[in-house]
Amino acid sequence: MSGFNKVVDSFEAALEGVEDGMTLVSGGFGLCGIPQDLINEIARRGTKNLTVVSNNCGVDEWGLGVLLVNKQVAKAISSYVGENKEFERQYLEGELELTLTPQGTLAEKLRAGGAGIPAFYTATGYGTVVAEGKDVRAFNGKKYILEESITGDFALVHAKIADHYGNCIYNATAQNFNPCAAMAGKITVVEAEEIVAPGELDPSQIHTPGIYVQRVVQSKAEKRIEFRTITEV
Repeated sequence: MSGFNKVVDSFEAALEGVEDGMTLVSGGFGLCGIPQDLINEIARRGTKNLTVVSNNCGVDEWGLGVLLVNKQVAKAISSYVGENKEFERQYLEGELELTLTPQGTLAEKLRAGGAGIPAFYTATGYGTVVAEGKDVRAFNGKKYILEESITGDFALVHAKIADHYGNCIYNATAQNFNPCAAMAGKITVVEAEEIVAPGELDPSQIHTPGIYVQRVVQSKAEKRIEFRTITEV
């Protein structure tokens, strides 16, 4: 990289500095908008004892499920853990630590972390196991629990288009957790389906400003869907 040009020519270079025991924040929702190429590079490296922060852990052998199969994940902070038998097995057998977090709270934890806000109060989860051990305060007669924000050593993000400066546009619902994940990484790496020169993106269409991004690499992975439904004629 030179100057403001954040494009690197390999996934190995994109994830330089990833080490055992780190916390990785991953964008995506199910299989939509997941940074599969970057996940594959983590798998290739064999990096272990990772904490992964993501809406879910993919499916068996795809998405973050690739890392689960390789026993590279020690802890998951997620909202939804269905559709992954290996995740279920590891958790029930005590091989995987899990912190379940309401989906909106997880998104706000990442957004707040990226905004430099250490913690915030939310009504979500009050009176449930989610609130156990957390500070409770009343505002205007309503009870709220204190949730700490989240940042990661690396954030892995998938974009439809990115420019050399790291400005990103996501495709439709692939926005999901990608914008808040991009904010929450000490080093944010974007795999983009298309990389364009500075000035080619309409500023009003940019979802993630390049200030949050340190590295950009060309995406190559296939895009999968979780279910294919065909209407019977």
